[in-house]
Amino acid sequence: MQATIKDIAKATGFSVATVSRVLSNKKGFFSEKTAAKVNQVAKELGYKKNMSATELVTKKSNVIAALINSTKTNFSDSIIKGIQDKADELGKTVIILYAGDRDARAQKKALTTALERSVAGILLLSVDLSPENLTLLKSARTPFYFISITFQDTALPCITSNDHGIGYLATSYLIRQGHRRIGLAGLDFSDSYTGKLRLAGYQAALAENQLSAHSEWVQAGDYSYEAGIAALDAYAQNSELPITAVIAGSDMVGIGILNRASALKIPVPQKLSIVTIDGTDLCRIVQPPLTSVTQDFYKMGYVGLERLLENAAGITYTQSELTERKSVLAVKK
Repeated sequence: MQATIKDIAKATGFSVATVSRVLSNKKGFFSEKTAAKVNQVAKELGYKKNMSATELVTKKSNVIAALINSTKTNFSDSIIKGIQDKADELGKTVIILYAGDRDARAQKKALTTALERSVAGILLLSVDLSPENLTLLKSARTPFYFISITFQDTALPCITSNDHGIGYLATSYLIRQGHRRIGLAGLDFSDSYTGKLRLAGYQAALAENQLSAHSEWVQAGDYSYEAGIAALDAYAQNSELPITAVIAGSDMVGIGILNRASALKIPVPQKLSIVTIDGTDLCRIVQPPLTSVTQDFYKMGYVGLERLLENAAGITYTQSELTERKSVLAVKK
């Protein structure tokens, strides 16, 4: 049985009221010696504060639920670090729940778990809710905020990168390096509004430079390592690659392309230049290091929690920048 305040009071000889004040850190009512003794006995007895009871009394929760998409990408760690750092500053506790990968059942389970307890709000990290689960979230009247995902419905509150700008930035950079046959790989262009915006940015940069893209240059995927492998296999069906450069939908896609290129003896960047979208630490630890459009995921998490607690509406954009490494080779125009 879990130890209670009464157990600590009995073991220390102090009153229940004194023990309660010590454990609640209500300074001015007890000496440091008393506090030391109470905290030591609490530790020995394995006492844990009943947060649910505290929340019922104060009518205010200090818990934030973070729902995470389980797609095989790697940027969520930076977002979570930002959320946790801000939560620590504000005295909040963060619980993490996995919402699957476009899995309506897993989404509902994660949402229900969060909503069944008193939470101050819900953060959704790259989680594209099914219509029925979005309805559930809205009807709960619990504050929520999306991170690192863009919606056509601008009424949904979110913090993200400018995805059209990302597609445009990566493509424009490769054009400036002399590339004219540029692929786009590993993004979801059917259900994901994020993918559609990046595709539009890619197309806009090409059109601005009087260039066009052949349909086979654009390879869809799910932002995963495997999607990168599949994309390069599609490009390499002929003995000569149809492209000289490719924009990978994520760092994981880029590494899939890079590793598959190595297996097929296609040198990077001599025969194929690669720019990835995300710019996480993975870009630095592969060979050659990958040039990237680097998103500020930490800021998304840090500011996202602020926006949630402010009950902010609309879209907040964070900055992205081009980080040059060794995976792009300039070619003669």
